[in-house]
Amino acid sequence: MVGWSALLKPQWLPLLVALVGGVLLHSMNVLMLATVLPSIVEDVGGTAMMSWPTTAFLASSIVAATCTGHLTARLGARTAFCAGAVVFGIGALVCAMAPSMGVVVAGRFVQGFGGGVLSAMAYVLVGNAFPEPMWPRVAALLSGAWSMSVLVGPMVGGAFATWGNWRGAFYAVTVLAALLAVVAARSLPRARAEKGGPVRIVPFGRVALICLAIAVMSTASVVSLPLAKLGLFLAAVVLLIAMILLDRRSTAPLFPSDAFSPRSVTGVAMTFALLVSIAYSPLSIFVPIFLQGLHGFDPLAAGYAVAGASMGWTVSSILVSGWSPHAAGRMLVIGPLAMAVGLGGVALLMATKPVLVLPVLIALVGLGIGACWGFGVQRLMGGARQGEGALAASAVATVQQTGFALGAAAAGIVATLAGLSRGLSTQGIESAAFWVPVSFVPVALIAAVAGVRLALLAGRSDGKKQVVTEREQKI
Repeated sequence: MVGWSALLKPQWLPLLVALVGGVLLHSMNVLMLATVLPSIVEDVGGTAMMSWPTTAFLASSIVAATCTGHLTARLGARTAFCAGAVVFGIGALVCAMAPSMGVVVAGRFVQGFGGGVLSAMAYVLVGNAFPEPMWPRVAALLSGAWSMSVLVGPMVGGAFATWGNWRGAFYAVTVLAALLAVVAARSLPRARAEKGGPVRIVPFGRVALICLAIAVMSTASVVSLPLAKLGLFLAAVVLLIAMILLDRRSTAPLFPSDAFSPRSVTGVAMTFALLVSIAYSPLSIFVPIFLQGLHGFDPLAAGYAVAGASMGWTVSSILVSGWSPHAAGRMLVIGPLAMAVGLGGVALLMATKPVLVLPVLIALVGLGIGACWGFGVQRLMGGARQGEGALAASAVATVQQTGFALGAAAAGIVATLAGLSRGLSTQGIESAAFWVPVSFVPVALIAAVAGVRLALLAGRSDGKKQVVTEREQKI
């Protein structure tokens, strides 16, 4: 078992500081948006578009994640990372000056590109710089950045929203992004860009299919006819399937060759990561609105209540990061089941009083994903076929952001069908407060089934590796 002391070596500390800083900026921004979103809607309108700022951010992150390898090869790791932080800050500045929800969405799209570069590079650098036994601990350390964001994100967003100045929160993010760029420029090792090597082709067509699928699903949240919503949802699914089929035939693939295959460790791990990301996504968007509309929470209190999920993610990921492979297999099943229980409890008890049990249920969702996420990522990267390690590592961020985006869009569809599109009325909020979380319980249960499959496949793979190692030692 690899301890924390092995991870915290002096030569790795500058890299860890930069990676944790990028995750902190991203996670703080997510929690801050959840806190100020009701204030944004009250100021500039756009009730039916409440899921769009998150969806735009995540869709753009997907585009950036696919470009990260190209940017790193052409610019170098340090320059690419700093550029991601600068772009993130520019997007926050656009949001701060937005006169309408449409401009907020545009600013979030710009932010997403910067955030996508930061998050994708984190996993690539983890895969390249650290040995595989350390991956769960590095993932836990990155998740630990959520502990700080739990304090900073809701505090910044809630404070500015309570003072009636939600724009100030985005100005603060702009300053923090600039500081991250300066810190990364000083702490990341100097890495030269590749010269004269083959140019990595960015798969624009397939990236466009992903973004189009997300845009179609987001559009479904604003149309009124139920049949139109269903048709748009099915169209989005077809676009995603088409993208995966095209990717498998491409010479410049976006995903590993066995992406989402039910017969390989990496394929099942990608499916698992997608499902748990979808199941986790509705909390940060709609629960603050439910708490403020049904129980009179102020923006700061609502933000901290939802931040319990990210705190649970952090705590459980750190606690289980050093567990044995056998225990890790159990966590791949227990984690999604805990998420299902938490989501079901939120759905059943959100409208009831007192609300003391709600923070516990919200935290349970975070505890569930934290217990299984690091082990899922380890299997996704460690099960990659020969020559596809970097491709699998960069796909982690793409799959995660795609899951968050699809979950956000689906939550928006459910919320509008439940009556939230008619304004923030008590009746509409109460209906959505049940249907939004309960709709994601089946997703978490399917993820548990995928966890069973992943644990079995990973166990067989580990057994084969052990046999090969023993034969090599005898020889």
